[in-house]
Amino acid sequence: MVVHDVNDPVSARLELPDPLIAVVGATDRPHKYGGRIYRDLKNKGYRVVPINPGRATVDGDATFASISDLPEPPDIINVVIPPSRTLRLLDQIAGIDDAAVWIQPGAADDAVRERVDELGIPALIDACIMIQTRTKL
Repeated sequence: MVVHDVNDPVSARLELPDPLIAVVGATDRPHKYGGRIYRDLKNKGYRVVPINPGRATVDGDATFASISDLPEPPDIINVVIPPSRTLRLLDQIAGIDDAAVWIQPGAADDAVRERVDELGIPALIDACIMIQTRTKL
């Protein structure tokens, strides 16, 4: 189920009491959106975990190499990686019970959209989580 409306079940998970958001592509590189999004959500008080197999830490927090390494399933999987990597990630996401994926602008292409539909994963595509959460203090 691909959703293009921010009043959807994926963004609604932001209203859970203490949502866990996994940021796939989190980094310490200040010019990269993965780092900006990770720090933005963290500074807003969200419980976030960085997913990046190439880093030991992001913003001082231990990283996980993959979603399957997390000690608990995330409420939202926020994807900030190139479409070719997003496409490969979708099968892993489909294996997670109650998964919901938020695919940032630039992380999806037509193949990603088609695969999300095929797998039936609840997804919000091409909406920025930083904008959606800008009123969170």
